Amino acid sequence: MMMLSPLQLMFYLAALLAIIASLKVISGKNSVHSLLYLVVSLLAVAVCFYLMGAPFAAGLEVIVYAGAILVLFVFAIMMFGLGQDETLYTPKIASLSIWIGPSCIAIILLAQLVFVIDSSELQEKLTVNIISAKQVGALLYGPYLLAVEIASFLLLAGLIAGYHFAKPDGQDDHLRLHQPSNEKGE
Repeated sequence: MMMLSPLQLMFYLAALLAIIASLKVISGKNSVHSLLYLVVSLLAVAVCFYLMGAPFAAGLEVIVYAGAILVLFVFAIMMFGLGQDETLYTPKIASLSIWIGPSCIAIILLAQLVFVIDSSELQEKLTVNIISAKQVGALLYGPYLLAVEIASFLLLAGLIAGYHFAKPDGQDDHLRLHQPSNEKGE
């Protein structure tokens, strides 16, 4: 039987945590809880990037996705009023058992992050190509400029479409500024 190295074991554990947290994002009934599981999932993916030897991609994953994009999601949740129906799905009895799953996932991920960052043996095994932020920026806004702009427009279109589909019926009256009147003489 083949024995896994600590690097491979950490990678598979981070991948498993990302999968579990992603499934909880999809199956969650509470949008705020799903958002928190998404943070855990993105951090686990960042650990996977780091273990594959891409620390810059791991840093971008944390800063861009777990930071900026999730702030956008928080604003979207606030704007759509998704928190209004959350009380229907909250447990009637606040018990300690609802914290067991999320706490276990977060503690395992925290222990893994501390081990990966603190392990000098692991640091020596990682082959890291140093890529500066200037090189990434030159690539993103050089030959891939069109792809970056299309992605930004798709995100904006998704946000606008989400707002349109999430608003209750009858809320679009303020969009009809000047409708011609069918009544004559008034």
